[in-house]
Amino acid sequence: MEGWLLCLSAVAIVAITALITAIHVRERDRKKLEYMLDAFEDGESNFRFLENTRFNRTLNRIKWIAERRRQQQEQDSWEKLIRVLTHEIMNTVSPIASLSEALSKYVGSNDANHDMDIKGGLETISQSSKDLIRFVQSYRELAGVAKPVLKAIMLDDLIRQVLDLTRQQCAASSVECHYRPKAEDILIYADESQISRILINLIKNAIQAEAHNIVITAEIDELEQTLIRVANNGNPISRESQEQIFIPFFTTKQDGSGIGLSLSRQIMRAHNGTLDLTRSDTSKTEFTLTFK
Repeated sequence: MEGWLLCLSAVAIVAITALITAIHVRERDRKKLEYMLDAFEDGESNFRFLENTRFNRTLNRIKWIAERRRQQQEQDSWEKLIRVLTHEIMNTVSPIASLSEALSKYVGSNDANHDMDIKGGLETISQSSKDLIRFVQSYRELAGVAKPVLKAIMLDDLIRQVLDLTRQQCAASSVECHYRPKAEDILIYADESQISRILINLIKNAIQAEAHNIVITAEIDELEQTLIRVANNGNPISRESQEQIFIPFFTTKQDGSGIGLSLSRQIMRAHNGTLDLTRSDTSKTEFTLTFK
């Protein structure tokens, strides 16, 4: 009888020890997973789990896959940016180069007709130079987004101020712009002028897309994130353009600078938030600002 008791005790001790070990390993693995997710969220990938366990090997593989995907996305973004920069610069510099070469042939000529050609050519060179300067200034603005000065802001007050600032522009284009909050007294910590700039830019884009109705909504989701949605019924953004609208200097407008949306996204990132195109079809186009 005593032998059976000793055997059962030994089995119980082994089982309890195994259970405690399993709980400890599970807790340790949970902490590793949380660490990896926090690192990804902070944009860090310079880590590796050294212990040669199956779980560590799986985490290291996930990290490697995520890093390769991030590098590919960065490379794709740089290639698109370089293409746009090259296109814009060549479009401006090419007429300057060709006109300069053509005008150099008139040097020393006493022909009155040549004087008119020289004047017109110089005016074109001057305008092209100003366009190039504006382009460089846009790039400087995009590259130097100021650090946001955060303070508590009542969202209702901010959006109504934006509506007041854009009221005349909307009226001139026969556009109705409404604010419909889905929660009361929503408070955000943000830079008031920077967030206003984003909303004004989105309203301006909607007007240029020939929208007749713009609706701004605000709510707090189940993750305690504040969501501001700006929707309009204007011309939808093509599928091809949807993948490029946040690339600096990409624009489908004849007189557009191509920095509005990319600058707006940078501002939201500086607020630890996001700006996304969440829908664009024949029914509506919607952008969402997320404050985490």
